[in-house]
Amino acid sequence: MTKETLKGYIGKGAIWGFIVLELLFFSIAGEFLSLSDKAFMDWDNMLLLFKQSAPIGIIALGMTIVMINGNIDLSVGATFALCAIVMLDSMTWPIFAGLGDWVIPIAWALALITGMVLGLINGLIVWKTGVDAFIVTLGSMLGFRGLVFMYNGENPTSHLNWTLVDMAEADIFGIQTPTIIFVVCTVLVWLLMTRTVHGRNAYAVGDNREAAVNAGIRVGPHMVWNFVLIGFLAALSSVVFYSSSGSVNPNDGTLYELWVITAVVLGGTKLVGGSGSVISTFGGVIAIQLLRKGLGHIGADTAMVNLVIGLILIAVLFLDQQLNRKGKEELKV
Repeated sequence: MTKETLKGYIGKGAIWGFIVLELLFFSIAGEFLSLSDKAFMDWDNMLLLFKQSAPIGIIALGMTIVMINGNIDLSVGATFALCAIVMLDSMTWPIFAGLGDWVIPIAWALALITGMVLGLINGLIVWKTGVDAFIVTLGSMLGFRGLVFMYNGENPTSHLNWTLVDMAEADIFGIQTPTIIFVVCTVLVWLLMTRTVHGRNAYAVGDNREAAVNAGIRVGPHMVWNFVLIGFLAALSSVVFYSSSGSVNPNDGTLYELWVITAVVLGGTKLVGGSGSVISTFGGVIAIQLLRKGLGHIGADTAMVNLVIGLILIAVLFLDQQLNRKGKEELKV
């Protein structure tokens, strides 16, 4: 198998093969170890897996665009928490007293606007200062998390609205709202990246920023829009999750950025930009969640889960680096 053939296979289909291997391994291991009388992945468990994948998955769609663009956003976890606080707290503001359940769409809108504003801040700083997005969003991660703690100290922000819970827990033919939103977002982002000029420009900018400038692409504003989009999706993720839970702790969303990046990279998106697939990211999210559930199914604790996923991420990054070396003589195996 040539290098290019192997590279194409990994980029297009390996994630789905990995998912099949996970299903086979954990099904067989669970029966062999006799740790559970239930099947590892029946229909109900599969629906639950998709629902549990939604919060990370929705953010991962935005991270895919940003990483294809040649950037990264480490502040998504803090954005997730801050938007949740805005949504839940705004429902108790005196200005909205008397609106009843009509406060729900207002709270949603405020959360989504907050996410977009935070994304806009990141994008403008990256554009206007020229500082690498890794450094900018590392700083904003700390800054946004500081705002989370300033908002309500160490205490959780809570507001349980049963109409909101009913909407969040509604289902169509057994498929719950978070799963529906995750799938719809996947389709919309896929269309954005494959059927629009903006999507084509994202690949062009990530592949060669100087060439993109020479081709007439307004790289700065283009990148800003992508940061706004990931801010919106991080906020949407928090709306989906906290509409049913009704309570957010200041540390919620911690390490979300690492889970998201792991899923995106596992799906084949390059850290250096210019290559990636929204559909493969969808697979990466499912693979990560399946791995977590599978390891739990065979009795692994949280530390073991984190260790295994960390090792897989390192292996994927190493393989990606090897396959993208310029000359065959540089390949180290």
